[in-house]
Amino acid sequence: MPDLIVVPARFGSTRLPGKPLVEIAGRTLLARVVDVGRRAAALAGHAELVVATDDDRIAAHARDLGCEAVMTAPAIASGSGRAYAAALTRAASPGIVVNLQGDAPFVSAAVVARLIDALRRSAFEVATPVVRLGWDALDALRAHKAVVPFSGTSCARLADGRAAWFSKAIIPAIRDEAASRVRESLSPVYRHCGVYAYRLDALARFEALPPGAYERLEGLEQLRFLENGMDVLTVAVDATRHDMSGIDTPADVALAERLIALAGDPYGA
Repeated sequence: MPDLIVVPARFGSTRLPGKPLVEIAGRTLLARVVDVGRRAAALAGHAELVVATDDDRIAAHARDLGCEAVMTAPAIASGSGRAYAAALTRAASPGIVVNLQGDAPFVSAAVVARLIDALRRSAFEVATPVVRLGWDALDALRAHKAVVPFSGTSCARLADGRAAWFSKAIIPAIRDEAASRVRESLSPVYRHCGVYAYRLDALARFEALPPGAYERLEGLEQLRFLENGMDVLTVAVDATRHDMSGIDTPADVALAERLIALAGDPYGA
């Protein structure tokens, strides 16, 4: 049973309609994420890649890119739900399902492979990457949120790597930050990267549960796991030269293009 990397790609984004087909520096967002998924599957070994969508235009574009695509119900509300629906279409059930968010073009293929490996080697049911921010990166995130408050997610994590909480606010608050900046080279803030690996049975339980109160308030589906007592393993990874949150708005597209202009294009790297 190969593990499965799923790229959920919904057409009807409220903040950026047709988002998977939006171009970033000459390549569609979907093309960029499929490229990451393809390289991640090769690194992980014994893994397959599929795009899960609700729109014929996106499915056709995925196939033009040489990637398998499956149609999923438009009513599915979350990327995790779309990943689960895609997993149910396989002839043999995958043990691990990766939700490679269709708006995360700068996630490293090596990071996706690390998540698969983390679940293969542990008893955790869900794994997701986080990046510890330097002070300059924290300042940049704050400035970005002043313009787009709900772009970017932070994570508070425990010493063993378990997630304590995720939030669209920047957590934790930092008392006496000026002294911390002198004392520590990195801030205590971790930015969450929008990709998840799940065991299939954990994903099935997620789908059977109703959205939690905090999940609805924050708009963060991963809080459903925490609100129902399910542990989420956070895997600390290094920041990339293209360090940013997902593509949610035209401002995010512009930021992504600026990062490519400054640091080069990671497509195919």
